[in-house]
Amino acid sequence: MKLKDIMTVAFPSLGPECSIREAAAIFLAHRTDSAPIVDSHGSLLGLFTTHHINHAVSMDMGGTTPVGSLMKVDVKIGNPDERVEDIIYFDQGQLPVVDSGRVVGMISRTCFARAVAEKYQRTSSEFKAIINSTSYMIIQTDTDCIINVFNRAAEKILGLGAEFAVGKNISEVLPGIDFRSAIESGHEILPQKVMVRERPYIMSSYPVEMNGTLIGVVSRFQDISELEKISHELENVKELNRDLDAIIESSYDGIWVTDGDANVLRINKAYETITGLPCSSFYGRNMRDLVREGFFSQSVTLLVLEKRSPQTIFQETKTGKSLLVTGNPIFKEKGEIIRVVTNVRDITELKQLIEKLDESQRIARIFQSELNDLRNKYKKYDKIVWNSLEMKKFIDSASKIALVNSTVLVVGESGTGKELVAEFIHTNSSRTSMPLIKVNCGAIPESLIESELLGYESGAFTGARRGGKPGYFEIANNGTLFLDEIAEMPFNLQAKLLRVLEAQEVTRIGGKKPQQIDVRVIAATNKNLIELVNANKFRGDLYYRLNVVPLVVPPLRDRKDDIPYLVAHFVSMFNRTLKMTKRILPEVVDVCMELEWPGNIRELKNLVERLMVLSAKDLIGIDDLPQSFRGGRNATSPGIILTALMPYREAITSVERQLLQMAYSSSKTTRQMAEDLKINASTIVRKAAKYGITHAAIESNEPVVK
Repeated sequence: MKLKDIMTVAFPSLGPECSIREAAAIFLAHRTDSAPIVDSHGSLLGLFTTHHINHAVSMDMGGTTPVGSLMKVDVKIGNPDERVEDIIYFDQGQLPVVDSGRVVGMISRTCFARAVAEKYQRTSSEFKAIINSTSYMIIQTDTDCIINVFNRAAEKILGLGAEFAVGKNISEVLPGIDFRSAIESGHEILPQKVMVRERPYIMSSYPVEMNGTLIGVVSRFQDISELEKISHELENVKELNRDLDAIIESSYDGIWVTDGDANVLRINKAYETITGLPCSSFYGRNMRDLVREGFFSQSVTLLVLEKRSPQTIFQETKTGKSLLVTGNPIFKEKGEIIRVVTNVRDITELKQLIEKLDESQRIARIFQSELNDLRNKYKKYDKIVWNSLEMKKFIDSASKIALVNSTVLVVGESGTGKELVAEFIHTNSSRTSMPLIKVNCGAIPESLIESELLGYESGAFTGARRGGKPGYFEIANNGTLFLDEIAEMPFNLQAKLLRVLEAQEVTRIGGKKPQQIDVRVIAATNKNLIELVNANKFRGDLYYRLNVVPLVVPPLRDRKDDIPYLVAHFVSMFNRTLKMTKRILPEVVDVCMELEWPGNIRELKNLVERLMVLSAKDLIGIDDLPQSFRGGRNATSPGIILTALMPYREAITSVERQLLQMAYSSSKTTRQMAEDLKINASTIVRKAAKYGITHAAIESNEPVVK
């Protein structure tokens, strides 16, 4: 580990003319206790610390005193390429790291101590791994023959745990073996044969010294019975190699073998027969060179080394042969590829048949695509009711969008049915059999939305479910994820959402391994995202990633031809759910056609339900409409008509009463009324009490005056 690996590159620096007061402010802003003094070229002049500030205060120096007059000139410095272990000690608050005369970093004592501790811990872990990875039994004792180290091989051979052996005299664990001579002589003891548990071992002992003083002995035991077995196994391997040679040469398929660096080791005779290539000249050569020289169009060996898994490709040779080539990696114990074995078959004639088949399939796909277009264009989806030309164009666009997997941004006013549009796209897509997961970004608390979307691992945070929990992206894998009210997504989470959309992979909170996903995202909003981007309330890069295919849902006022069909649909639906048999007269529908519907389809649906619930008649007429809906205008449009002159204050009172009546009829809460009228909720309550307006008065269409 080098100093450049632990230094801080973002650090404050001071000029020699900087005042003590300015330096103190900089220290406070950067939460540091020292800073280098540099000239205009960035060269180190000295070090200024809080100690100098304390000294200046104690000496009653002014705050304008330049730091250059107080700085420490004799400063210990380091080089970026200097090793951490070479820096034994420094007596200053921070160590400047200087390269070519310029200060490029600072190292605090805390960072330095942490780096040294990490180096010691890593070295200790490496030492333990080394002694535990060997098959030799290793035991280390101090000068009193007390065991300090007892590796895993020793545990296995002697059947004793390290926790039992460590701290005991070695004569208790291995009686009858002389360990004292190595301690007394202080020199390496030549290998000697000893018997351990009735098996022969070679024991070698080595002194352990510290500063020239003997502190213990390390003894290594090698089981020579294993060597005899290995010698026997070597003979078996030679026999196996002879069998393998016979198998390779008897194969009708071509066989090609390289090492882990793609150098050619072996080629059987069948390969040369199949390809007609001069294979004897390929031995020892690298596959990259052979591809570069045009002997092969591409190399499966190089692909296997890159992907670290079996691969199959089509390959063209310099002799005009088409080959089906399958490469398989051979791994060592630690995962290193040491061989790549390639199997080769001649498919020259088969390739010609495949090309003809591909052409036939391509034509079939064209016809199938056109057929799907026709089917999807008129595919039934009973949740969207439409008959207008505007909606026909919209449904045509949505049908085309459904056939591809592009990200969709559905934009529309509140109540226009953006969620139904998402369902329509999903139902008419190739993902219709997979899940459609709906998430309202504005309904989930900001503290929970990240874990809900990305999921979390067990123990990721306090209260995390045992075993973890998959997020909505994982649940929607291979399907569709609908993100409603995307504008309400917390700004700090938008970058992570962008990462998921770009990489198509998700990492749970508390997890380290990303999981590949295949999710189509449909986002929806009733806000102007461009304005939010310009106001820095929504990320521009996320907006452009979501706005791949924008889809604008027309408001109800632009598709009034659909109103009669929507009313009929809602009446049928509420008759079924409320167990009624009511009907709405055409004159009510005519009134609805004249309204502007700021709440869109949701407002129309609520009105129909309200009429069916509150009307005592089976035939609902204009008299059943709330006062605010009569005259062809709703609560958001001017509904006050003066037919004659009247006193000014009387006119004001009349307008005020009608506004409150309209607000009560269209809103369920006082807060909503206050937002609609842009006045305080307390004013709503006071004015309603003044005019005696209640919900009952509104339903009877008669004001109550007290």
